[in-house]
Amino acid sequence: MSALDVDDFLQQNRAVADQVEAYRGYWESDKHWEPRREFILRNMNEFEDEQLDQLLSLSMVWANNVFLGCRYSTELLEKVKEMAEGIVVEDAPVFKTRDEIMKSQQNR
Repeated sequence: MSALDVDDFLQQNRAVADQVEAYRGYWESDKHWEPRREFILRNMNEFEDEQLDQLLSLSMVWANNVFLGCRYSTELLEKVKEMAEGIVVEDAPVFKTRDEIMKSQQNR
C-alpha cells in the first residue's frame, strides 16, 4: 500500500479514516503520522476490536524505532518490521550505537 493507495482508501472509507485519525497523537508531525497511519491500516484486519490497543502499541514501537532510534527486544522488533514491510519512510534518521561509534573512532 503506497501513500497514494492509503489516500485513496481513506477517501473511499471515511468511517475508517475518521476512526484511524483519532489515534494520532497531538505531538505527531505529518512525517511521523503518515507512515504510522499506514502501519495501522495495513494491520487492522489482523486484530479484533478488543486487541486494538495492542495494534496501536505495536505501531508506536515501530515508529519509535524508526524515528527516534528506540531499541526493543529482537523478537519485538522482528515482529513490527514484518508488519511494516513495504512502508516507505522518506528521510528516516540513521542511528548508530555507542559501540559502532567507538569502533569507527578506533579505525581512524
